[in-house]
Amino acid sequence: MPTSTTSCFISCLLLCLVLSTDNVVLANENEVESISKIGQGMGHIMNIYYCYSCGYRKVFEDYAGIIQQKYPEISVLGANYDPPGFNMYLSRLIGFGKMIVIMCILSGVNIFAWLNKPQPSWWSWCLENKLYACMMMFFMANMIEGQLVSSGAFEISLNNIPLWSKLETGRIPQPPELFQIIDNTLQFSKMEMPSNNFGQ
Repeated sequence: MPTSTTSCFISCLLLCLVLSTDNVVLANENEVESISKIGQGMGHIMNIYYCYSCGYRKVFEDYAGIIQQKYPEISVLGANYDPPGFNMYLSRLIGFGKMIVIMCILSGVNIFAWLNKPQPSWWSWCLENKLYACMMMFFMANMIEGQLVSSGAFEISLNNIPLWSKLETGRIPQPPELFQIIDNTLQFSKMEMPSNNFGQ
């Protein structure tokens, strides 16, 4: 195997590893930020886990705004709902594979030479039309990743007490009914507090 091809492949792998590490670091920073907010918060904590690939981020932002306006004592935290099971791991694997294939196309590496196989015509086409092939690979892989992690979730909890689950009900709550559920939960928690103090 030529040295330039090997070094090119190694640099592609390193770039993919750096990109995936950056995502992990960003996720950890977001978790730390959420934990620090919880530590500083003196009121109640509401968690909303939503399906990012379904376009529910805007819905979360709207709900967070109206909830904090009506209930200033509630801190609203949001995060993507990671679907359970194999789908999440498979989508990450596809994302990693997508980056490797795109880097191989851009660097003009013939990956089939390493496998002692003849280069197929579609790979030759990819190497000749790098920009179009990379865009096609990127959007197709993203579409598959989006389908795998698309859960349709919009899960709401207050102080770790589940308030609403779109996965169970099949819909997002209307603001008035969510306000009613929040009021009932806050009223119940106030009623519980004297009995807890009496028990101590």
